[in-house]
Amino acid sequence: MDKNSVKYSWLLWLFYFVVFEVVVFFGLQWLLSDMGLSNQYQAENTIVPNWVKAVTFILLYLLCLLFVVMLISNMVPAKHRRHLMRWVYLALLGMAVMLFLIF
Repeated sequence: MDKNSVKYSWLLWLFYFVVFEVVVFFGLQWLLSDMGLSNQYQAENTIVPNWVKAVTFILLYLLCLLFVVMLISNMVPAKHRRHLMRWVYLALLGMAVMLFLIF
């Protein structure tokens, strides 16, 4: 395997990662659209409904991530499975960014 194919392989996996993040974000945004309150500046308390939305988002995101990691780890050869954890850590950082964007 030459360096050029390794570079394109990494770019291909980056493309798959971005597609996964976008699909999960918009899917969960649509699924959770009726939860929480969009107007944070109200006289009544908005913390509890938005907390439920945030926890639900985190749990559903982790469930999607776990499913994809199990699927991919069964598809790639054993010698490449150690590289999968880099993408998992990157996805967890992406989840924190998505939490800010969803509210």
